[in-house]
Amino acid sequence: MIFYKTAEEIEMIREACLLNCKALEHVASVIGPGVNASKIDREAEELLRDHGAVPGFKGYRDFPATLCVSLNEQVVHGIPTNYEFKDGDIVSVDCGTLLNGFYGDAAYTFALGNVSEDVMELLNVTKTSLYKGIQAAVSGARMGDISFAIQKYCERDHKYGVVRELVGHGIGRNLHEAPEVPNYGKRGKGVKLQEGLVIAIEPMINLGRKEVRQLDDGWTIITKDKKVSAHFEHTIAVKRGEADILSSHVGIENNIRNNPNVKEVFLKEEVVV
Repeated sequence: MIFYKTAEEIEMIREACLLNCKALEHVASVIGPGVNASKIDREAEELLRDHGAVPGFKGYRDFPATLCVSLNEQVVHGIPTNYEFKDGDIVSVDCGTLLNGFYGDAAYTFALGNVSEDVMELLNVTKTSLYKGIQAAVSGARMGDISFAIQKYCERDHKYGVVRELVGHGIGRNLHEAPEVPNYGKRGKGVKLQEGLVIAIEPMINLGRKEVRQLDDGWTIITKDKKVSAHFEHTIAVKRGEADILSSHVGIENNIRNNPNVKEVFLKEEVVV
């Protein structure tokens, strides 16, 4: 069942999303070679709890941490460890927050130090594809319009692998709600988008092939060919004419510009931000 949100509920979700992104902003200010995932996880949890929120991922189906921290060939759901990030790593950091009964969700992939040009291009394309999907998320369209926009840009135009097994999702009083939001599909197909629908759109795009597998920890998803993967996510509300982006990457990107250990990821073309 799809739960459509009132204007008041959307504002509550926005509050959760913006606090959630404050945790990612902090990560952006401290991440770099020599820093470990356990440190940023602890500090993100402290920030959320200090603001009266609860980490949305910690304890969810027994996930042990506040952040999903996924390095290089890890696509999503990486468990934070004491591994120290190295020059050239890319690190997807996904955070969820429960505040006043509503969830927020967002993710960003950080490029640490001397990341190769081909990997930076993957990040630029993946980030741009997120906004291509958001452009398609308007009242009266179909879910397949979002999916097609992402798939065409990443797979047809840029020859990357679009992960099939993992998708975006509805969000609200529950972290994962109906409907699913695939990153592949056909225009004009799927659930009709209506005002009040709140979804998390999250392209997961591989430098190589689309196939993935799960590690023995029961969580971490990696690419089968061991090539790197990128992941960006926003929570949005469907409206007429233009989607309302409830999360924000602005503070994250401002902190990246002030962090000499992280390379900036760019949009490849003008899309709604």
